[in-house]
Amino acid sequence: MPFCWHLARINGQEDPINTENRHDDPRFTELVAWLESVPGFSAAELRPASADASFRRYFRVQSGPQTYIVMDAPPPQEDCVPFVEVAAFLRKMGVNGPEILAADVHRGFLLLSDLGQRPYLDELKARRPAAGRLYRDAINTLITIQREGKRFQDKLPKYDESLLRRELSLFHDWLCERRLGLSFSDDDERQWEKCCDVLVSSALAQPAVFVHRDYHSRNLMLTVENNPGILDFQDAVLGPLTYDLVSLLRDCYIRWPRDQVRTWALGFYEALDDGIRGDIDSEMFLRYFDLMGVQRHLKAAGIFARLLYRDGKPGYMGDVPFALQYVVAVSQRYPEIGFLAELIEERCASLLVVGE
Repeated sequence: MPFCWHLARINGQEDPINTENRHDDPRFTELVAWLESVPGFSAAELRPASADASFRRYFRVQSGPQTYIVMDAPPPQEDCVPFVEVAAFLRKMGVNGPEILAADVHRGFLLLSDLGQRPYLDELKARRPAAGRLYRDAINTLITIQREGKRFQDKLPKYDESLLRRELSLFHDWLCERRLGLSFSDDDERQWEKCCDVLVSSALAQPAVFVHRDYHSRNLMLTVENNPGILDFQDAVLGPLTYDLVSLLRDCYIRWPRDQVRTWALGFYEALDDGIRGDIDSEMFLRYFDLMGVQRHLKAAGIFARLLYRDGKPGYMGDVPFALQYVVAVSQRYPEIGFLAELIEERCASLLVVGE
């Protein structure tokens, strides 16, 4: 799930770590001691960077004129080995992932290069006319990841049927049942399973590629060179061709007109290898894209509810409306999953309104 490496601020000021209170946070004490053992960082100053939806924490470090990022990924809740591995894959592809400068994977401490403080989301909200350039860079980078990622695909876990169905169950279990208290009748369950069958079949029918799995505006950083910088890639899998593209273009945090999204999506399609386009025409590609988005947005809405109830993180519920609105808009165009539009409009309506 998303995170950004910008400085935390209180009353407009950067919030430095109070090192005098280390005894209140033994994990932080251990992190500081580890960092001080890294050559050149014995007197480094740490400041908090925003946390993400997991148990990981991030700190920005000033050492001389340069800034760096320190990740705290506490075991056993987090395993930073996939992060290290995928970061190496990305850098070998020539895309702008962070460099691992020092690591203690057993304790879950990493020192990383800093990809900056300006997420795509902030830039897009401030300067929407810049969207064409930013999305062109992001799409070109995604094409590079898929092409160059062929060298590393066999080292990734597979985005298989079991995982796809587990993700869909998050919407059913956490948003519908836990958040809204809905009870599914036997007929509801049958229709829900039919929709899941359609979505899973569509995902598995697509060519399998290197999938970042959270490629969107909060995980892409605006950089002067080799734009964008890429974050939050540790859950990479071998999975559906359109997954990252729909994550980018039908983002849960910012939205664009349908015609513009279609234009960007077809631009990606035209840049695909001839072999892929020979097997998949543009209309089939757009169907894959649409249905993949429904699967992702159902998953995202379920995760946001789980973050509220399981992890005590209510802030993500504000992102539910965009996810559900996408599901309704697409499922209305595909009769085989029309049940989803009916379910959301009739029984999840309170969550469709931005700000609810």
